[in-house]
Amino acid sequence: MDWTCFAAEKQSRYQEPHGELDERGIVRQGNVAYAAALGLLMADDPAAGEWFRSAAERWRESWDAGAGGDSWGRPVGVLKASLLAHDDEAVVEYARWTLELGASTAESPIGRYAATIALLTLGRWAEARHVVESLRSRDDFPRDVADALAFISAHDVIGYCESVESVVTSFETRDEFLEDVPVADTALVLAELARRRHIDESLPRSPTLPALPV
Repeated sequence: MDWTCFAAEKQSRYQEPHGELDERGIVRQGNVAYAAALGLLMADDPAAGEWFRSAAERWRESWDAGAGGDSWGRPVGVLKASLLAHDDEAVVEYARWTLELGASTAESPIGRYAATIALLTLGRWAEARHVVESLRSRDDFPRDVADALAFISAHDVIGYCESVESVVTSFETRDEFLEDVPVADTALVLAELARRRHIDESLPRSPTLPALPV
């Protein structure tokens, strides 16, 4: 994969005129910006942070444009993009916003996922562990992701390492990716959350992860 060319193609798509954007159009812009950011990250280009921030802004904007309801993937995307941008001020604000939306008590597993990311971002470990436990018993949410989140909240280093390795493997063996970007972004986000819990273990080497140590 020529990641520089891939990122340039996504950046070009993002800049194309779209006219008056509706909610779905704003979401698509966020998706393309996130894809460009992942490509730049894989190419070790420092501009990745700027594009992650753009993705977060577009997804946040799409919620205000009328998403609401069960569109919990938007807050998840906002939080993930901000964490990968290393934009601490923004991610703290977005985490508080996510919790104000009622994510912690959402019926949707994606809502609970958003809440768990938000709580871990804010260092509210016990609350995060309580929310994520409701995900570990569900058949409609990846068990290894739920386990990794639970182990981060509990500061279980061995459990986290085993779970995040499983997450990376799942990306290596899947066929479909957001915007066709074969990057294990969930594992990258888990690593960012783990660092906040003072778990500094490196991710395993994988073609779905940046070549440099993460």
